[in-house]
This record gives sequence, structure tokens and C-alpha cells, in this order.
Amino acid sequence: MQDDYGAGRPSLYVTRRLPGAVEARLTSLFDASFNPDDAPRTRIELENAMREHDAILPTITDRLDADLLALPGRRARLIANFGAGVDHIDLAAAQANGVVVTNTPDALTDATADIAILLMLMAARRAGEGERELRAGRWAGWRPTHMMGQAMGGKTLGLVGYGRIARATGLRAAAFGMRVIHHSRRPSGEPGYVDTLETLAEEADILSLHVPGGAGTRHLVDAALITRMKPSAILINTARGPVVDEAALASALRGGRIAAAGLDVYEREPAVHPDLLACENAVLLPHLGSATIETRTAMGMQAADNLEAFFTGRELPNRVA
Repeated sequence: MQDDYGAGRPSLYVTRRLPGAVEARLTSLFDASFNPDDAPRTRIELENAMREHDAILPTITDRLDADLLALPGRRARLIANFGAGVDHIDLAAAQANGVVVTNTPDALTDATADIAILLMLMAARRAGEGERELRAGRWAGWRPTHMMGQAMGGKTLGLVGYGRIARATGLRAAAFGMRVIHHSRRPSGEPGYVDTLETLAEEADILSLHVPGGAGTRHLVDAALITRMKPSAILINTARGPVVDEAALASALRGGRIAAAGLDVYEREPAVHPDLLACENAVLLPHLGSATIETRTAMGMQAADNLEAFFTGRELPNRVA
């Protein structure tokens, strides 16, 4: 490692445990410290890390706000985020304080698109309800009208946002014979573009969310938008929890104003709104979007690439600030 660190190895703090191959690479390159208990770091621990290490490798559970990035005595010059989304990092404050921020945008595309399709299938075919019935010993055997769900073929999928994951989800949905339409802040110019979010919600049989988090998308899906959806419609969220007003969604599910929902992310993770927990027609997963061995390893290797490039003076592969 060169840069202005001379012959010494840069010091790196990793806030969560990572796949073994990733930790081995980071240990070979840096004076790396890993979170031993794999729990979210406290504010004090993050402050200490910012003062004691040259770089931080955080995850979505670590809030890096303006005060932390402007911390007196801060040593860290690079935030190498593990994940594509960076709404937990104040990018403007990072730039103002000379802290470089990178992410891992490509590695999780396919895995997250797979989870979106999984949630669609589970919600449409009532798979969660069926498994709970069977495990509770309530299943009385096959009958023609038992737990009938919906087919996906021939239905319309509405994609909210049209980035990498949305496009990958659309390709998978097309293989099921679905019509795919989309809406995004900037018109895509591609077939299937719908001018307004409201029109998309009205046309879609399944509405799938693929937008970044942050103030601009908080409660993008609120009671008013849900009212525009079909009574038979399904809402899918693999984006960020705060994009959906969970209280409004639970109310709609209980009242039969939409048919079902499939969620992998939540407003106040790891807490889930209690009204959602009580909804039989809600499929709830514990933020598994990128949770494959292959994907999490690839994400870690991308973060390592960003770190290595920074400390050897090369162009950063995935700089966001």
C-alpha cells in the first residue's frame, strides 16, 4: 500500500462480520478490525472507529450522519459501504468534510430481483398462509376451493423505479408471461413507461418497489396511493422500508382494499409494525434480498476493490461521493 501511509498498512474497521473469503482478503490487505459480536455498533463505537481507523466498512445498519462525518479528530478518509444503498450516509456532509464514499452497486442485482419474484409468488399463491396452516396442524386435506390464490401469467407488473434491480425483476416477470410497465422520476424512453405513479398503481396487478431510500421517497406508497390500487392487487417492497406507510398498508390489507403484500424491508428494522404481523395476507421476510453466499461474497469483494484502489491511488470503481 502506498498513498501517504508509507510502508505501514492502512487501518480498517469493519462494522459487521462478512463471508470468510472477504475477511481473509481484507486481513491480507489492511490492519483490519472486525466487529466481534456482529451486532449494530453504538454511536460511541462509531465515533471511536472514525478517530482510530483510516477507513470504515459499514452496512445499512450504521447511521453515518453529518455530525459523525465532521467529528473533531476524525482520521477516517474513506467509507467503503457494504451495499448499494447509501441513504444511511450523509453524502453532502461526506463531501464537505473530504470523506470519500463508495458502494457495491452491481453484485446484489440478481439476488434481490429473485427475492422480489419469490415474494410475488408467495403472496399470489398464499404460500405463507398455507405453510402456517400446515405447521399448526389445521390442514384438513386437499379440496377444490381450498386457499385459492392468483396466477401471475397474464397479469400486469408495475415497477416503481427502473434501475438495475427493477429491470432484472421485469425480465424474470416476463418469463412468467406478465406484462411489465414502469414509472421512474426520469422518463426512461422505453416501452412500458407510464407517465405517473398514480396511473401505474391503477393499472398494475402487482406493484413492485425499486426506489432508493431517503426523504424524497419516504411514504411514497401511502394511503392515497394504495386507494388507487385494484382490490385484487399485490404490493411488493424490496427497496427500503420507509418507502411504504406500514400503518396504511396494514389497514388496507385488513380491510380487503388490496389482496396481499410481500415485504423484505421495514420502516424501523428490525421492528415490524404489529398490525402487519397480524395480517395473514402479508408475506414478511427478514431483509433477505442479497442473502446468498455468492452475492454477499461478491459485495464484500467489491468493497475490498474500492478500499484497495483508494489506498493505492487508483481510480475508485464505485465512488458515490
